[in-house]
Amino acid sequence: MTYRDIRAARFLARPNRFIAQVELDGRTETVHVKNTGRCKELLLPGCTVYLEGSASPARKTKYDLVAVEKAREGLPPLLINMDAQAPNKVFAEWMAAGRGEALGLPAPTLLRPETTWGNSRFDFYWQLSEKDRDRKGYVEVKGCTLEEGGLALFPDAPTERGVKHLRELAACHRAGYEAAVCVVIQMAGMTAFAPNDRTHPEFGAALRAAAEAGVKVLAVECAVTPGSLSMTKPVPVRL
Repeated sequence: MTYRDIRAARFLARPNRFIAQVELDGRTETVHVKNTGRCKELLLPGCTVYLEGSASPARKTKYDLVAVEKAREGLPPLLINMDAQAPNKVFAEWMAAGRGEALGLPAPTLLRPETTWGNSRFDFYWQLSEKDRDRKGYVEVKGCTLEEGGLALFPDAPTERGVKHLRELAACHRAGYEAAVCVVIQMAGMTAFAPNDRTHPEFGAALRAAAEAGVKVLAVECAVTPGSLSMTKPVPVRL
């Protein structure tokens, strides 16, 4: 996926989870943050962020904050896409290109977003064709922006909703569906993915229980530029 009209700016502050203040062309600009998560390890005063210009004159903010450079000691900055809507988009692009088998998923002719099963709405439902329902399943996509020493971690804050999704995916599998959770790592160069037990041990326990119940746990890293994001390859999962 690609963005339009990308501008570099200097991050100043985040008054609330929806907006940030940045320095752009020597002036302070209020911008929309396309990620309502904490991102406290990313949005540090003085860091470089990347903004996408809006084509709508009716908007209150002219720009969306979509990516950030994370400083690393002794290493070049790590460019991280932090657009919360991007993981679903790049996953759909990957599947539409027929690359599901690289993740251990089929190449379905039907891929339907935002589909309800039980008490959860999963990101995607798939089946091999409109007529062939012998193989069908659900996929929940999670975007990952947290890394420590090259290890990608999720979540960066407690997520009861994430725990609920994992338990529902296990129930889906018991009901005869294939089920998977796919962590889209919104950065490159990761050695592996692991649940962030320190921040939310319940999520880690739910992820391991889901895997034991037959839910596939997948992690894929991305190629990131200030103006684009695309999934590139699976990374090892450490449970």
